[in-house]
Amino acid sequence: MSAAPETGSKQDFLRVEDLKVHFRLNRRLFAEQRLVHAVDGVSFSIRRGTTFGLVGESGSGKSTTAFAIMRLVKLTGGRIDLDGIDLGGLEGKALREMRRRFQIIFQDPYSSLNPRMRAGAIVREPMDLMAIGNPEERDGKVAEIFRRVGLRPEQQALFPHQFSGGQRQRIGVARALSTEPDLIVCDEPVSALDVAIQAQILNLLRNLQRELGLTYLFISHDLGVVQYVCDEVAVMYLGRIVEQGDRISLFGKPLHPYTWALLSAVPSTDPALHSKGRRIRLVGDPPSPIDPPAGCRFVARCPFAVERCHAESPRLRTIHPGHSVACHLVDDDGNAPHHRLD
Repeated sequence: MSAAPETGSKQDFLRVEDLKVHFRLNRRLFAEQRLVHAVDGVSFSIRRGTTFGLVGESGSGKSTTAFAIMRLVKLTGGRIDLDGIDLGGLEGKALREMRRRFQIIFQDPYSSLNPRMRAGAIVREPMDLMAIGNPEERDGKVAEIFRRVGLRPEQQALFPHQFSGGQRQRIGVARALSTEPDLIVCDEPVSALDVAIQAQILNLLRNLQRELGLTYLFISHDLGVVQYVCDEVAVMYLGRIVEQGDRISLFGKPLHPYTWALLSAVPSTDPALHSKGRRIRLVGDPPSPIDPPAGCRFVARCPFAVERCHAESPRLRTIHPGHSVACHLVDDDGNAPHHRLD
């Protein structure tokens, strides 16, 4: 019998347990109270100094999970621990003081920077708000951070519109570094950039992690990017994790049909990966998060679904050490229905 997935260890720096984020719909639009189940019972942990990836289609709940960890949306249930501190239980001054330890890099470098502020002021602002260091020391620290992210110190005097897209995202990275955080949430940090610039920003993030010992939660829909930067990956679908594992096992032998479908859609120069028998073509859209299915949430789009999938929600269970899946059709030895197509 497969075991339930491990919930964490003493090495875990961030622990998320049974996280729920539900949004109430406007009562004037509906006769009864209705909820959007954006995140519906998500659990994972991240070891210090590593990168954990959350992937899935738009609407899967990955960005909402990130915003909940950042305390930018209200938690409906669950617990978030950062280095043993319950983030969900912090309010007011305690939360403000704790925020210096976790920062975020937003997706769009065009809209996430104040166009009326100079680049140096944008990076310095978190230090001023959190009273980090002496005021006279902050300008020197900003110049140091600019050099660290590949910008020239004299560029502090420029406004965001005077930078390229990649340079703007470097400013976003610099702003996140300004409080000397332990955890940085990267919410689709390269999706708005062209491919050549994406590689530069990803290499920058990896170098900063090695130099500063940073821990990353990396949100993306691009599996190629996730495979390059992440140590462990969780695949989300309609508010829940359907598969989780280390990078090598998850990309080498995906167990959930949804993960297999995502990987089969990644462009490749290998014609064998795109043969008719090795590809799952998903039909239709994900169901509504307002009224999710009673059974498996992927059932309406899964080509292998059976009666049990419609009636019973699968639990996330460990198949191999470090590799878990929520699918009735994967046996305890890790044999998945799509493996028979090979």
